[in-house]
Amino acid sequence: IAMAAAEPGRFFCTAGRGMEPFVAREVRARLGATEVDCVSGKVFFRAAAGLGELRGLRSGERLFLLLKKLSPLPVTGSRGKMLQEIKSLVMEEPKYWLDIISVWRRLHGHEGRTGDVSQENVLGLKRKSEEETSTASKRQKTEQVSTDVPEECQVEAGETCVAPERMSSQECWTESKTSSELPSKGSGENPAANEKLGFSFRVSCRCSGAIAKVLTSQEVGRALGVALVRQCGWRADLRDPDLEIFVHLNDIHSVVGIPLFRLPLANREYIKTAGLRSTVAWAMASLAEISAGALVLDPMCGLGTILLEAAKEWPVTCYWGADISESQLEGADENIRTAGLVDKIELLKASVKALPLPSESFDSVISDIPFGKKFKTTNDAQLLPDILQEIERYVYGSLFSLRDCCVVSCQL
Repeated sequence: IAMAAAEPGRFFCTAGRGMEPFVAREVRARLGATEVDCVSGKVFFRAAAGLGELRGLRSGERLFLLLKKLSPLPVTGSRGKMLQEIKSLVMEEPKYWLDIISVWRRLHGHEGRTGDVSQENVLGLKRKSEEETSTASKRQKTEQVSTDVPEECQVEAGETCVAPERMSSQECWTESKTSSELPSKGSGENPAANEKLGFSFRVSCRCSGAIAKVLTSQEVGRALGVALVRQCGWRADLRDPDLEIFVHLNDIHSVVGIPLFRLPLANREYIKTAGLRSTVAWAMASLAEISAGALVLDPMCGLGTILLEAAKEWPVTCYWGADISESQLEGADENIRTAGLVDKIELLKASVKALPLPSESFDSVISDIPFGKKFKTTNDAQLLPDILQEIERYVYGSLFSLRDCCVVSCQL
């Protein structure tokens, strides 16, 4: 369902290290995005696009509907004052907040379904924090408040990436557990009230930089969660919420957003066994400027991720992959079959040092040369000049033309 062209939505996409320019170029080309702004680990933009178009982004990690993007919050000695300012960051301008949620639900096709934001919740949003504080009811403790850390996202100064903890078979975000005061369904404290709250949520928070020295992500997430329960009348659900609220506070900006998809964009349903990061593979293929009818080679294809990304994006092309490892080729073959690209990609068992291929038989070469952090640099690294010379032999034209892309470790 596409949003009206007159009212494009505001989004941001998290990006891996060095991937921000690729995301910026892609949203402009694929979505016709405007107001594109790159910062470390994120790309902000405005676009009139439907869910299918947004899901088609290949270079980003996770995609969010942007609620707020403000300057960094001032760090003071008063923890209570800072928490109150953080609450106002999320809860002020209730009409705008509700409009954003309405766009999110429309994108997901939720109009008219039970659990939509009701008029009662609209009125709840308009309560002032001072009033609800004086009339706060007895609260029951649960265990968890979440902290979201997108995979492969640029780690900023003072920021700690938490190890992923899978909450369910469909979720792929990071959780950090702590004591919380959020009322949860099944708490038994007020069954009648719980039945009325049809819209569930959870808060995912990241704090880094100066603010992280004063407040933890858990403290911020708990404060925001309590405020949303009281003012909106929503139900906290840490396992399977209708909505996730993402908050990132650092020295660059204060960002609040709503994830559009549960799984990251980088999770490709057609890749059964992951190798090179799919976003990086797509970016490499995009640099090769693949044209229709071309012959493209990956002489060290591994599990075939680069070939898969290229063949999905530029299908009117023939692709060849070679590797000396039988197990890697078996994994690549399984991925190719899962992706339905058997007629597009050919595999060959051979050493990159002596491929049984005629000279100048390929238009482009794309390869992640596997010497570096994952495969430690050994004497094999000394073979790099010979490998590059061999690649140059079977590519048409110069190895260093814009149509060829090879990635090597900075350690070499």
